[in-house]
Amino acid sequence: MTDTSKLILLSAGGTGGHVFPAAALGRDLISRGYRVELVTDARGSKFANIFEDIPVHVISAGTLGRGLVGKVRGAAGLAFGILQARKLVKKLKPAVVAGFGGYPSFPAVFAAQGMKIDTIIHEQNAIVGRANVMLAGRASRIALSMPHVHGLEPADNARAVVTGNPVREEISSLSYKPYPIIQPDGILRIFVMGGSLGAHVFSDVVPAALSRLSPDYRARIEVVQQCRESDIENVRRIYDAAGIKAELETFFRDVPDRLAHTHLVIGRSGASTVAEVTAAGRPAIFVPYPHHADQQQKANADMVADAGGAWVMTQNGFTEEALLARIETFLQNPQTLFRAAEAARSVGRPDAARRLGNLVMAVASGWDGEAMRPQGPTPSNEDK
Repeated sequence: MTDTSKLILLSAGGTGGHVFPAAALGRDLISRGYRVELVTDARGSKFANIFEDIPVHVISAGTLGRGLVGKVRGAAGLAFGILQARKLVKKLKPAVVAGFGGYPSFPAVFAAQGMKIDTIIHEQNAIVGRANVMLAGRASRIALSMPHVHGLEPADNARAVVTGNPVREEISSLSYKPYPIIQPDGILRIFVMGGSLGAHVFSDVVPAALSRLSPDYRARIEVVQQCRESDIENVRRIYDAAGIKAELETFFRDVPDRLAHTHLVIGRSGASTVAEVTAAGRPAIFVPYPHHADQQQKANADMVADAGGAWVMTQNGFTEEALLARIETFLQNPQTLFRAAEAARSVGRPDAARRLGNLVMAVASGWDGEAMRPQGPTPSNEDK
């Protein structure tokens, strides 16, 4: 019988892309009867409210910055964080420490590995991040969001399991709801997800492109758009002048409801956005953030596009003319979006929290690899 009184320590911080999957896993584990606590950094602590009754511990977590000074300062922060994490892990005695990538997750997982405690690392992206690369060699298991992930050593691949990237239950429930029908000459609802800061490029290009549609087409467009505070008034002015119905906010707290009524998403291709859009089965135009050294967002977007569920536009190629042509095509042939929605749904993993919870439970209980195998297809690292 599984001892669900064991403690699982989640290690996640920095941005929401690392923290939200940890919260989804935490809720799944609590529903199974496990005790769950979170160790995070100062940035991650800002998301503490989404963890509800889960105790939160804040430690130092440096990021290896640019230049000698940045690297030294980051290394010092990581070293101090490891000392803090070691003390915390020794006190809590978790059965498993589950890390969610990024340098803020590193101290607790590294400390646990040094203390011979089982660890699981979860990689949200199609290219493994540097922190997870450093931790993979001693991880008990490596959970992947996608079947074809680059950056692991062959020996590490043998311990990899494709679980998907956990999303909140309100998102995963959308997988059971049909794609909203676009009637002939009916409304096309566009949701512009601007990333954690509301990327300025979307405020520049999207309203300008849509305002160039013919009057008949403009009357069929409804937009929900995340914008920076500094951009909202100008974006609103353009939509109003074009007669396009638009709702603008700096942040939407009801993303699941917005996705439920959306025909097309336009946004970055961070891991959380890709996980939510595909779990909901919504087609997307992805504009990957261009300044990541390893181009993680490009790889994430390509995974969905290769399945037929998205279109990828580089930031330089994301122009008024290019977007205008794409939207006109969708208005002329809405069936294109329906087919893309089905393709996006085919690569989504709405049950990722359960799959990752199964893996944690298996490691915590000492089950062998066959006992923890989730259900599903088996390409590449799929459910090994």
